[in-house]
Amino acid sequence: MTDLTETDIDRITSGTHDNPFGLLGLHDMAGKMVLRAFVPDADSIVALDSKTGKTIVTLGHLRDGLFQAMVPRRKTRFAYVLRITRDGATWESEDPYAFGPVMGDLDEHLIGEGAHRQLWRVMGAHVMTHEGVAGTHFAVWAPNAQRVSVIGHFNTWDGRRNVMRRRGATGVWEIFIPRIGDGEHYKYEIIGQHGELLPQKADPFGFGSEHPPATASVVRKLDGFDWADADWMDRRGKAIAVDQPVSIYEVHLGSWKRVPEDGNRPLSYLELAKELVDYVKDLGFTHIELMPISEFPFDGSWGYQPVGLFAPTIRHGTLTEFRAFVEACHAAGLGLILDWVPGHFPEDPHGLGVFDGSHLYEHADRREGFHPDWNTLVFNYGRAEVKNYLVANALYWIDEHHIDGLRVDAVASMLYRDYSRNAGEWVPNKHGGRENLEAISFLQEANVTVYGQFPSAVTIAEESTAFPGVSGMVDNGGLGFGYKWNMGWMNDTLVYMAEDPINRKYHHDKMTFGLHYAFTENFVLPISHDEVVHGKGSLLDKMPGSGADKFANLRAYLGFMWGHPGKKLLFMGCELAQGVEWNHDSSLDWHLLDHDLHRGVQNLVRDLNAVYASVPALHELDTKPEGFDWVEGGAAEESLFVWLRQGKPGTKPALVVSNMTPVTRSQRRVGVPQAGRWAERLNTDADSYGGGGIGNMGGATTEDVAADGRPHSLVLTIPPLSTLIFELED
Repeated sequence: MTDLTETDIDRITSGTHDNPFGLLGLHDMAGKMVLRAFVPDADSIVALDSKTGKTIVTLGHLRDGLFQAMVPRRKTRFAYVLRITRDGATWESEDPYAFGPVMGDLDEHLIGEGAHRQLWRVMGAHVMTHEGVAGTHFAVWAPNAQRVSVIGHFNTWDGRRNVMRRRGATGVWEIFIPRIGDGEHYKYEIIGQHGELLPQKADPFGFGSEHPPATASVVRKLDGFDWADADWMDRRGKAIAVDQPVSIYEVHLGSWKRVPEDGNRPLSYLELAKELVDYVKDLGFTHIELMPISEFPFDGSWGYQPVGLFAPTIRHGTLTEFRAFVEACHAAGLGLILDWVPGHFPEDPHGLGVFDGSHLYEHADRREGFHPDWNTLVFNYGRAEVKNYLVANALYWIDEHHIDGLRVDAVASMLYRDYSRNAGEWVPNKHGGRENLEAISFLQEANVTVYGQFPSAVTIAEESTAFPGVSGMVDNGGLGFGYKWNMGWMNDTLVYMAEDPINRKYHHDKMTFGLHYAFTENFVLPISHDEVVHGKGSLLDKMPGSGADKFANLRAYLGFMWGHPGKKLLFMGCELAQGVEWNHDSSLDWHLLDHDLHRGVQNLVRDLNAVYASVPALHELDTKPEGFDWVEGGAAEESLFVWLRQGKPGTKPALVVSNMTPVTRSQRRVGVPQAGRWAERLNTDADSYGGGGIGNMGGATTEDVAADGRPHSLVLTIPPLSTLIFELED
């Protein structure tokens, strides 16, 4: 037969043909069926009838592993199996080139428009039965590639064997490979637009990965998990609402707790489902926030330089085991928030950079496409397919894994083209300004889409500038986040707390300034991992003095934070009063709980969460100005802060008093709006927290003496370095 040219044969056998489906498999040649197969190193190939197992034809060897035969007495297509023999070994398999496409025209249309909201369900590797045969379908976007292959153990990592089908103008390539399934390792081998063989690439939509430093993707089934968290899913929206007590425990899974008896390994998802969940529940937090668990190659990035955006890191277990952890959180009534990183990605050769030989996911111009702070690449938010990829990723975690929210990392770096760049190192927008209009549009679209499809989920921005409307409605020009981290409050108050108490009166405004803008956004008050790394020391270490004074300062600060408007976030280890700064390679210092002062801080955090939840005035109007009223905001000489918290109409008010000096304020009169007994709900100087036990014997009753512009007042004993929380009794 002379229908194959030498060029065709050369391209097939060298793995450079961009349309192998046009030559391999069954083809009608002038009314006769011709069967071709390419199996390098095969000694012989026989085609068998799939139904009967009988021999149909023995293929002749042309050269270099390419076989073909004219099929006698067959006028139409038929199902067949190839029996392959090599070096005395024989095996059978269906021919990948016998199968038609899996992706439909609608999928391709939506991909082309950048509007496929369930993109992960057609891209990546999916275990399925196609045309009656079990196997895995692979699809990848590489519009500028000359050829794309799937490689793995199943084809001896030979890029010539499973060259994919190009799907028209979208630039998607696909292939169905029979008889491989869950747990299979694979990569993509790509010949770039100039004929160059690129580094082997992990799947941008891979749902699993090998253990680093290995870099292959792993086929993982998305279906088959029997979720049992319907009750939580029905009420999770209320748990994160602005009028609820939201208290978040931020966790780095690799260093929360380790197993020294087993090589100091981190806990698995299944172990965390018990130990971490029970611990957080006991402390009274409402949500867990995980530092990024999308697969990442470098431990030292803490997950903030992801390569596998769709893969829960294998460091703690499989995708199914991760889901079991999520379900355990929900069973305990805990929401789960993931740190999400759409702002940048590393240049690791197996990642997204120069994916098909072109700057596909990133900007070609390094002034737009490179982050000098982190030596990473920046997504091209102006490209419809890239925006679709990222928005779909956000939806994937919420849809497939029942994640309750996403905390978006480094939003400020996305919003400004000149972020951490000097003059001449950045490209202005089309109006000549510094705002990244494409990134702004992406964030707005992501938030609108997430809230549109999952109204009970939440998005939170880590945004460190005064960009307006971060948690504002998109229709009004806002970014559309549910909450924003209050980085200004965090910085100011920690600067104040680091001062020697004798000097604090000169810095009083550091503690009060945040109230000038506290209600311009829906704020979370964050004491995050960023405050306890890179030489900053631990939270305890930031406090002045020594010994018990450091602990008293820390307790007073935590009380100030929990009494202040805004939802709460505390990084793991801060509740232990960890003495050294966080190390991602080590466990938290759990042995510290053997000491009264450390255990006292943990007890305080537990009780702060309990009081925050049980006193409505402390949370119902967290984001509204009518929920806060200064009683004494200018008592700088005493370093004293007194304010009222109000809830919804009919709610009993709360009074918060913080004394940031080591001096007891005895017989201190404080004005209040209503007469009666005010119960002392919390005192950070209590014995049980390691304090001195100075207080008000459980509360105080008002006197009809006007003070601070209010008709009644309390005469209080305010312990040194303490915060007190009172609530009006019935």
